[in-house]
Parts: sequence; C-alpha cells; structure tokens
Amino acid sequence: MASTINDIHTQYSQVLLGYLNGFTAASRQSAEDLLQETMIRVWRHMDDLPSEPEHTRRWLFIVARNVGIDAIRRTRVRPIGVELIDAFPSSSEDDITETVVALESLRTAIGSLSSMHQRILTELYFEGRSTRETAQRLGVPVGTVKSRAFYALQSLRRSMAGPDNERPRGGRPAARPRR
Repeated sequence: MASTINDIHTQYSQVLLGYLNGFTAASRQSAEDLLQETMIRVWRHMDDLPSEPEHTRRWLFIVARNVGIDAIRRTRVRPIGVELIDAFPSSSEDDITETVVALESLRTAIGSLSSMHQRILTELYFEGRSTRETAQRLGVPVGTVKSRAFYALQSLRRSMAGPDNERPRGGRPAARPRR
C-alpha cells in the first residue's frame, strides 16, 4: 500500500493523468491541473484511503472522476468572460464615442437593476466568485443565486437592446411574417 502522498503520486500519477486527459479535450496542461487537484483532494482525505491496493486504485479513480466532472460543470455553469474593452474595438474617434456611449448605457442598465441583482452580478462577474461562494457570502441558496443571475442578465439584455429590439417575455424572437 502507498502510505504517503508522494508514494501515491509516484505509483498512480501517470495512469490518473491519462484518465484525466479524457476530461480536458486532450489538453495536457489542463489534465495536469486536474491531476494536481486530485492529489490535493487525496491528501485532504488520506484517512479515507483504503488499505488494499486494488481498493486504493478504485478510490483514486473515483476521486479523479469527481475532479473531472467538477471541472466540466465549472465550464458549463460559468460563461466565458468577455472584457468590455475587448468588445468594443477602438481605432477612431467614432469608435471611442460609441464605446463611451455603450459603457454609459451599460452603467445605466446596471443601475436600473434591484440592489440584490446588482450584488449578484458584481459577485459573479466582477469579483469572479463561483455561485457557491456567492451564495455563502450572501447567505442564500445556490439556486437563488443562479435564478437571480439569470433574471438580472435577462433584464440587462432587454435594457441594452432598447425598446425597438426587445424580445417577448418568453425569450424567443417574434415570429417572422411568411412571404
């Protein structure tokens, strides 16, 4: 039996790295990050490590699978961030004016949200916290954070689109007339 984290790493890291590579779209660096997270979890739960080698191997793969699934969930839950400055290329004065107008429109739209919706968006998108961290900080359930973030973003989209481009409440565009 591998008795220390170093022994476990030496004995199982290569096979676990190959397994975790399947969770990362063949990105070696991402697989190595997942292996590191797996080893941290193993180290934190060394008391749960089975004493028999075959059980140890199974347990390690379960920990690795959980780490991989958590990584996939994180990428699905949190959208890829977009920097506002990157969204508005600036090469002329007209572009700068448009950027200023867009940023002011965004500030106004955020200001029109309820204080709780503003707080949720600040925690998630400006502070970079996860839904779980945000829920803990605000003392609300994770589902409430997700729901409030959804409705806050929906409200922002409507506000930014303006009255001419608003979608119906159901979120789908209005049906186009047939020709």
